[in-house]
Amino acid sequence: MASSDQRQCGECTLCCKVMAIEALAKPAGSWCAHCNPGRGCMIYVERPIECGSFSCLWLINDLLDERWKPSRSKLVLTTSEDGIEIRCDPGAPHAWRREPYASEIRAWAEEGERDDMTVVVIVGQRMILITPEREFDLGIVGPDDRIVRELEGAKVVGATVVKELNAASDSVDD
Repeated sequence: MASSDQRQCGECTLCCKVMAIEALAKPAGSWCAHCNPGRGCMIYVERPIECGSFSCLWLINDLLDERWKPSRSKLVLTTSEDGIEIRCDPGAPHAWRREPYASEIRAWAEEGERDDMTVVVIVGQRMILITPEREFDLGIVGPDDRIVRELEGAKVVGATVVKELNAASDSVDD
């Protein structure tokens, strides 16, 4: 297997669809106006800093084999402060439910429950919190929203979405 420093995007441009790009006012789930899908960025030299500094996990993590390349899996994996985000191509919204992805995602959720990390699937603005036993469909989660998990020990038994301003006083996570 090639090492991650040899991996390149090549024909893969899925991040240009699934990621929001604040500097371009581009929402998640729609193609960037500057992307030529399957070919690359038409403003590559002048692209926003957030684009230039972005690398999906497939590019940087050797543990993700060729099956996880976003152009093949229809999934862009990223990290957040809280855990792993699986950003699904809205054109293939159930790609994360296919194998081998579903089993791996469930295994990450098991590990995350032990290590107080979250695993979320994102399709457009809709988020689904994945736990070893359940999926919590959180609906549309905005940039000012926060996921609050209800815990029994380390086990997640409930999840709600609250506005960031209220999160500090309502959170059972902290």
